Amino acid sequence: MAEGGAVRAEAAAGTSADFWAPGSQILWRYRENAGERFHIARPVTVVRDDADLLAVWLAPGTECVKPVLADGTPVHVEPLQTRYTKPRTVQYDRWFGTGVLKLARPGEPWSVWLFWEPGWRFKNWYVNLETPLARWHGGVDSEDHFLDISVHPDRSWHWRDEDEFAQARRDGLMDESVAERVRQAGESAVEVIRAWGPPFSEGWQHWRPDPSWAVPSLPEDWDRTPAHVSS
Repeated sequence: MAEGGAVRAEAAAGTSADFWAPGSQILWRYRENAGERFHIARPVTVVRDDADLLAVWLAPGTECVKPVLADGTPVHVEPLQTRYTKPRTVQYDRWFGTGVLKLARPGEPWSVWLFWEPGWRFKNWYVNLETPLARWHGGVDSEDHFLDISVHPDRSWHWRDEDEFAQARRDGLMDESVAERVRQAGESAVEVIRAWGPPFSEGWQHWRPDPSWAVPSLPEDWDRTPAHVSS
């Protein structure tokens, strides 16, 4: 973990903030819904970090932590009706396929992920609805909100995982007020897509990682509780 990678910079509002230098290695984590335990942890390399944007690279083959059912069954294999009620644990795995570029603006309730096919053929953007990222010295933390949006190179888009979003509500993982805020966040993201605003308009699909970057390692204390967080 490159804790020394943080550099001092001035935020747009004129107050100082800690930003990570390009090439720094941090953790991108998700908490279990309505809980404090982390069930997803992914070491990533910082591409850009400033008052406007955090961009990170999840390299192919990166060791990660992901949730599974207590008996080891992959979550996506379990029928939807019992997917969120059966006991869970976590297991170590490696990120398969091509890498992912993740983009998040401070305070925004979603992040945008870019996917490529082998050979760097751009596949799509993926809007992951989530709580705004909370920063700490070793990385960023969030909570996934189930509902997502796929955006294609021709600028068409569609909702994803609406069935999971509905099931999570039925199972009490979010109340109606939270669900309404998530839906409103999704509609706000759709407005950005329709207007073809940032980050879709910024050409990130042409970005490539620095070949000198090593694949980050997963620290043993990947689930540690931050001493201080900020959004």
